[in-house]
Amino acid sequence: MNEKHISSRDNPQYKALRQLASSTQARRRAGQCLLDGIHLCQAYLDQVGLPHTCVVGESARSNPEVAAIVARAGARCLVLADGLFGQLSQVEHGIELLFVIDTPSTGPAPVLTESAVLLDNVQDPGNVGSILRSAAAAGIRVICCGPGTAFAWSSKVLRAGMGGHFALTIHENVDLAECVRTARVPVYATSSHASATIYELDLHGEAGWLFGHEGQGVSDELMALTTASISIPHLGPVESLNVAASAAVCFFEQVRQKVAKSGAG
Repeated sequence: MNEKHISSRDNPQYKALRQLASSTQARRRAGQCLLDGIHLCQAYLDQVGLPHTCVVGESARSNPEVAAIVARAGARCLVLADGLFGQLSQVEHGIELLFVIDTPSTGPAPVLTESAVLLDNVQDPGNVGSILRSAAAAGIRVICCGPGTAFAWSSKVLRAGMGGHFALTIHENVDLAECVRTARVPVYATSSHASATIYELDLHGEAGWLFGHEGQGVSDELMALTTASISIPHLGPVESLNVAASAAVCFFEQVRQKVAKSGAG
């Protein structure tokens, strides 16, 4: 292992890490992002492979879980003196362990022939991450993020995704209108005003799921292109569900129908 100790805030490598930690523009320019904490680093090793760089706090090296991950990482390792790690992590009282990874480059969005998630201006990183996590759990692999959607590889989205990113192919800055127009699977959008409900759909096959801005929903232009808009019935005195909760309901109704069909067969 190529190990280097850093004790100064003026170290160029430390400054570069601070830029990655604090700036989406810096992450886009570098084509890299940070995985923060044991769970994400472990998931990356298990599902993807070795990181570009492993970053660990001096005191954290005595943690057995951290030591095991550092040993597995087999990459260049930066060991930070106590007091330096705090400016790299947004997790309060977290474990001082980071991976620097190369952000996957996926190219233009494909013509949809399998189940996929389309995000139209979904701005909250927590919502985006939760949707990605649910999609991965439901066996959906393709994600298409339109302009205005939170950067999928930001620290907050990664934390909310809990490793789901690594089972997905994520396309960003996608022309969602073109994506819906050319899709070879039905594309459904959720709307609290729709008369048809999620439970009336036949979801035994593949489907695209379109979700919109937290307050405004799916744009009128995109809604007009979809196969159908559907609602999620609820009994309590609330107008609508959070977009991440809506997505989970849709994905797992599709899972339920597929599992039921498989069991019946």
